[in-house]
Amino acid sequence: MSELLHFLNPEFLLETFGTLFFAVSCFIIFAETGLLFGFFLPGDSLLFALGLFIATGQIDVPLWLAVTLLAISAFAGDQTGYWIGRKLGPAVFNRPKSRLFNPRNVELAHTFFEKYGSRAVVLAHFVPIMRTFIPVSAGVAKLSWRKYTIYNLIGISLWAVGVTLLGATFGQVPWVQENLEIVLILFVVISFIPIALEILKAYRENKKGKREN
Repeated sequence: MSELLHFLNPEFLLETFGTLFFAVSCFIIFAETGLLFGFFLPGDSLLFALGLFIATGQIDVPLWLAVTLLAISAFAGDQTGYWIGRKLGPAVFNRPKSRLFNPRNVELAHTFFEKYGSRAVVLAHFVPIMRTFIPVSAGVAKLSWRKYTIYNLIGISLWAVGVTLLGATFGQVPWVQENLEIVLILFVVISFIPIALEILKAYRENKKGKREN
């Protein structure tokens, strides 16, 4: 487990892949938003770190090109997730539990989608796990592709582009450069707060229902 966490560290990825790091990052963004097994990937922290690495010259890619390619990767991933849900339908919920797939994650995403409706497509980009499974839930619910795509583009603009630009801005702050690991950990912790609250709320409602019965 510790080796996996080490591998998901953006600094480790940069040292390991060197000039291929940006291409690997684009694939990670695609996988996290489009493939069911990608829920554990570090989207938020990776985007922030990419912006920082570009601002400090550690990655030789123009910022405008970087955010464009990252947005395209996220869009391709979201569309893939949507069509997986659209084609497989409710069968997605019946897949057996494994190391890389837990039906509970899909159920949480479905609840999240039912609560926020189309807005969930935008909001999910900022919530780990949700950004992997909400596109699938939107497909299962047969949300209009046109409507989904509009909300999808808004979410990508705020997330893939916004978080990368945020990293590029703060990447010029000496303290952030010197304490990147702490900043990334805080980023991950903060991003998990919404899903933690949803799980807690579901637990309380389930417990309350059992008492009433």
